[in-house]
Amino acid sequence: MPTPDNGPDAPRFSPEILKEYRRFRRSAWNHLRHTNILVIISSPLIYACVIPFLLLDLGVSLYQAVCFPIYGIPKVDRKEYIVYDRGRLGYLNVIEKLGCAYCSYANGFIAYVTEIAARTEQHFCPIRHAHRVANPHSRYDRFLPYGDAQAYRARSEQVSQDYSDLVRTITPAPDSLKR
Repeated sequence: MPTPDNGPDAPRFSPEILKEYRRFRRSAWNHLRHTNILVIISSPLIYACVIPFLLLDLGVSLYQAVCFPIYGIPKVDRKEYIVYDRGRLGYLNVIEKLGCAYCSYANGFIAYVTEIAARTEQHFCPIRHAHRVANPHSRYDRFLPYGDAQAYRARSEQVSQDYSDLVRTITPAPDSLKR
């Protein structure tokens, strides 16, 4: 897993706050003693999921690195999705910090993959669904109405290339490579 962000924007705590945090920290042993045994037994199953996450991370990151420049799609900055800042909270013990790092990675990574998929969908198929989507991704509002053939033929190329709301970090693909 990537390392925590300790950059210039990292939160800084006063000595008084750090002292108070230490007062509220529960030892790892105390934490385990008060944890339901079924939670302890099931924990390896939760943490085993990091293996498929890492494999998917490798595949999706490679896909984005190779394909997005070809299609003229702005790359997704993983730093905007995978944030490690809870590890600096002095009131968490090592077990809680490990759990927070895992959840930060897993949930941030899923959001990162969702954004990569959203930009891909916008490029290749910018049509809304006929049925309501429970949690539409960030690009969905830009999509064309379902069943509107005229809008699709008139505007699909424009919509598939419209990332004007994003900071463009790559140069567009040459016209000969666009669909």
